[in-house]
Amino acid sequence: MTPVELSRTVLRAVRCAVDDGELRVAVPERVVVAPPGPGGCGEYATNVALRLARPAGRTPQHVAEVLRARLLRADGIGDVVITGPGFINISLRGSAAPLALVEEILGAGDTDTPYGHLPEGSGERVLLHGAAEVRAFVHLDVLVRMLRSQGCLVRAGCDTAPRPEWTAVLGGGTDHRPVDHRPVDHRPVDHQPVDHQPSAASDTLRIDVRPVPAPADPLPLGRDAARWALLLPAAHDRPRIGAEHLAQRESNPLFRVRYAHARTRALLRNAADLGFRPEPGPVDAHGTRPLLAALADHPRVLAAAARHRAPDRLARHLVAVADATQPLLPAVLPLGAEKPSAVHRARLALAEAAGTVLADGLSLLGIDAPDHL
Repeated sequence: MTPVELSRTVLRAVRCAVDDGELRVAVPERVVVAPPGPGGCGEYATNVALRLARPAGRTPQHVAEVLRARLLRADGIGDVVITGPGFINISLRGSAAPLALVEEILGAGDTDTPYGHLPEGSGERVLLHGAAEVRAFVHLDVLVRMLRSQGCLVRAGCDTAPRPEWTAVLGGGTDHRPVDHRPVDHRPVDHQPVDHQPSAASDTLRIDVRPVPAPADPLPLGRDAARWALLLPAAHDRPRIGAEHLAQRESNPLFRVRYAHARTRALLRNAADLGFRPEPGPVDAHGTRPLLAALADHPRVLAAAARHRAPDRLARHLVAVADATQPLLPAVLPLGAEKPSAVHRARLALAEAAGTVLADGLSLLGIDAPDHL
């Protein structure tokens, strides 16, 4: 059972409870499942009971118990435990969770909708308007990418045409759908807060993109390092523009992300030389749980980064995925005269899945993900 399938299973349990009169509440459009937080257990957890408790006129514990009884009867679910004020923690049967997760990530890579993305046109209409400043230019470009990844129909523009050196060094609109950086209108765009909802007269959400300006010219850093320097801090924080973003060492988070991706691609090449290919399957629990949790959390992080117009959330998540990938890499290939086994193929598939998520995340940020580093 994949995270998407599990989300649908939980939503189906809510709908059935409403249809049978056990809960009197409007059925939500979607239910989010994610790795459990501190104090949780199992592979996934959801706060749907806390969300439904007040409108249902029940306690979160009562709602969670109603849903728990139905989830325990669902195929693929091994156990359901309620923790804290009403969090529902779900354990999948056997090795279904990591196996399904890897299959979902790699399977999505062969489609037009990568892992964590939503179909085009399934989201809201958004009009982005950026300030005439280099950091706003980069944020605008990345927000277009992220919002489109969540199915939004996006138009974008800025106060004035971007400077030629910005596009020459930093790129822009590299998703093969060029961003229109010309002014949207001669009249100023309304300066609405991020969470502004469109009025009844318009179905387009209008958002101003005005992060704290860069304190120095980032162009000498080159495209990838400059973009990372401008995107890693939250929009309300002042970015650091310095040579630390070019350092090829572990203290540089961009290097760690790109190095982890390059290592996964090197392992695929080396495995091919040894005559075996990745094949999703059961992997050792030891050392892989943080990576599996980070990969399972990718769709939620990407959706939240788009919803809050926060590229920094995606950047920090990529660092977490990269750091969780490193312990796996030395155990992927057989050692000495050891022959490749099913475990090696499963580890290689997990490494490939991690590299796929890292490459997609870097692409959304407009940063290159080289196969050799």
